[in-house]
Amino acid sequence: MAKILGNFHLALGIGIVLLLVAMFGLHGSLLSDGYPWAQFLRYLHIFAGILWIGLLYYFNFVQIPTMPKVPAELKPGVSKYIAPAALFWFRWAALATVILGLLVAETLQGGYSMHALTLQEGYRTIGVGMWLGIVMAANVWFIIWPNQKRALGIVAAADDVKARSASTAMMASRTNLILSIPMLYCMVGQAHIAG
Repeated sequence: MAKILGNFHLALGIGIVLLLVAMFGLHGSLLSDGYPWAQFLRYLHIFAGILWIGLLYYFNFVQIPTMPKVPAELKPGVSKYIAPAALFWFRWAALATVILGLLVAETLQGGYSMHALTLQEGYRTIGVGMWLGIVMAANVWFIIWPNQKRALGIVAAADDVKARSASTAMMASRTNLILSIPMLYCMVGQAHIAG
């Protein structure tokens, strides 16, 4: 069992096989009308969103508050290995979430992305959620990631620039934390609340 669960790629592959079994086993009769494919896009959007927001919460609830308590000799383990890997998945999950979300909005219910993005009646809740997600993803790619590259030494920078970049990245991450709370409400609320 340790050989299976100890191998990330094997465990992920098993999860994907089980997903396909569930998808085809539970909805195989709907394959002819394309229903599972649109829902599969929604599934991928939600999966990417969980990865993105999960890492956002990891940074804000765990890593940022814990780093001052980490002994100096252990900090390079986080800044050179853990943070760059987490930031890789963080930024690509943000991009995937937005792209997949826009695809979902275009493939389900006759395509509603323009109605949502212009906050039209019946689409305001999801539209606000979409705008918050877009702003958050832009924040990831254009503020957090460039500043983290300097703060973590991925790109060369003077010590004072690294310190300023770390502070800017943290404030941008906290901004995303704040925005994620209403964004999640809007994403879930559209299915249950009119408007």
